[in-house]
Amino acid sequence: MTDMTGDPNLPNRTSSTGQGGPGPGPLGPDETFQDVSGPAELRYVYAVTRPFEGVLPEEGGRGLDGEPPRLLHHEGLVAVVSPVPAADFDEAPLKAHLEDLDWLAGTARTHQAVVTALTAVTTPLPLRLATLCRDDDGVRRLLEDGRARFVRALERLDGRVEWGVKVYAEAAPKKAAAPVAPPSPDKPGAGRSYLQQRLAQKRSRETESRNADALCRTLHTELSQKAEAAQLHRLQDGRISGRTGQNVLNAAYLVPRADSEAFVEQVQALSPEEGGGVTVELTGPWAPYSFTGIGDEEGTA
Repeated sequence: MTDMTGDPNLPNRTSSTGQGGPGPGPLGPDETFQDVSGPAELRYVYAVTRPFEGVLPEEGGRGLDGEPPRLLHHEGLVAVVSPVPAADFDEAPLKAHLEDLDWLAGTARTHQAVVTALTAVTTPLPLRLATLCRDDDGVRRLLEDGRARFVRALERLDGRVEWGVKVYAEAAPKKAAAPVAPPSPDKPGAGRSYLQQRLAQKRSRETESRNADALCRTLHTELSQKAEAAQLHRLQDGRISGRTGQNVLNAAYLVPRADSEAFVEQVQALSPEEGGGVTVELTGPWAPYSFTGIGDEEGTA
């Protein structure tokens, strides 16, 4: 069964602060703050794009200040920014806010919503959660210092989107059968029967695990052939994702936007029927968070 949902788990994605953010390996500076000191307002930078025509969709097109983000053009690049209060985003208050999971999740959702809205009109390069500059000049320096890397990534990712695929192995529904009870010492052969039932249960679980592993290998192999690039991510803890079952595949695929329909159809064709003990979750299309490829190279502006 294929479960198509929204962004599954924003906190899984790593920010420059190490607190979680909107995407694994996004473009952005190694440090969260870009020459931030003094002013009452700072500049929060969501993404970098090429110049584009059109406007952001109203749904999801509002920044952290409740207004549409501003486009700051500089030397052929565009930074997508919002003014934010230093009282919340300067270094000391931001550090405190990042310990507040509700605040962090809300900020990450807004960041993600802006990047998703951009994906409808262009190919954005998402920056790390809480990438901040002191003022517009700081944003321009960020664009200048990262220009070569930004341009290379934009050229490589233009017209492409990211699709996420997760596989969850659920406990197979048990047939109507009495639970295995400890053997009765008064019943001949009871101990052997008990051990046989326990062994059968163990073998059933092992079979389910092998089937899930085989599906993951087939799914990843087939989808990798359909995609231009693939990335395997760390498996998710169900306590964080809120999903039942064990996460056995967490992958991202870079797909030309024009091929997205065929990619989705391939996922659906490879997904098992409902009730088979395995669920395939498809999310996207997203900005290509997993494929910017240069997040570790960034410096400060």
